[in-house]
Amino acid sequence: MQSILTPNAPSAIGPYSQATASDDGWLFTSGQIPLDANGERRDGDIAAQTEQVFDNLEAILGAGGSSLAEVLKVTVFMTDLGEFATMNQIFARRFGEHRPARSTVQVAALPTGARVEIEAIARRRR
Repeated sequence: MQSILTPNAPSAIGPYSQATASDDGWLFTSGQIPLDANGERRDGDIAAQTEQVFDNLEAILGAGGSSLAEVLKVTVFMTDLGEFATMNQIFARRFGEHRPARSTVQVAALPTGARVEIEAIARRRR
């Protein structure tokens, strides 16, 4: 098992890794919230926050030898499912023709007051 760390995404805000890679070719990202690489929360609407989360995921997946095209399963946590349509539009654009399995759940709160958190499971190219 290997911990993945990149300076192009926010450091973990707790005792965990940005992602973990298994010896048999799998990459598991920790949930990403809309923090920039300096750890500052990106304020704004659900669109701005979702874009930042995808920027973080792409950086972490890339550091782990993967990409959005290799993602098999995604879990999305949102504080307001009334904002689902906007998040879903960005999700579709960022994944393009690729359609991973997905679960989306509404939660009472997320760290730092974030409105969205996304975690992914992907294959590694390496």
